[in-house]
Amino acid sequence: MKIGDRLTQLRNKKGLTQDQLAEALGVKRARYNSWENNIAKPDIEMIAKLAALHKVSSDYIIGVDTPAPEWATYKDKRDFKNMLEDNAEVMFDGVPISDDDKEKIKRVMEAMFWDAKKKNKRKPTE
Repeated sequence: MKIGDRLTQLRNKKGLTQDQLAEALGVKRARYNSWENNIAKPDIEMIAKLAALHKVSSDYIIGVDTPAPEWATYKDKRDFKNMLEDNAEVMFDGVPISDDDKEKIKRVMEAMFWDAKKKNKRKPTE
């Protein structure tokens, strides 16, 4: 997903217009629109502002991180971080996998982790 797609998704989640978001960031709507339409990219400082405004990481804005679900507790997030920080070399058929493939695996594992956590938090029906 491109930066513009993520920005559009985050803005829509907040129920804001481009005008409202541009005003909150102190930029013109046309400039903000160019980011959402992948015509231009925000600079590093603006990415930090966008991340703070949407309460996500800068990595998520640029497309290298998936945010934890809203229902995840601090302990859930810590558990996931600890799971990922095991720096053992990842191999497939005895061959180390590339950094790109590690990132892909990480994203899939993240989705699976949050799905399992959500299922485990559901109360059994009687």
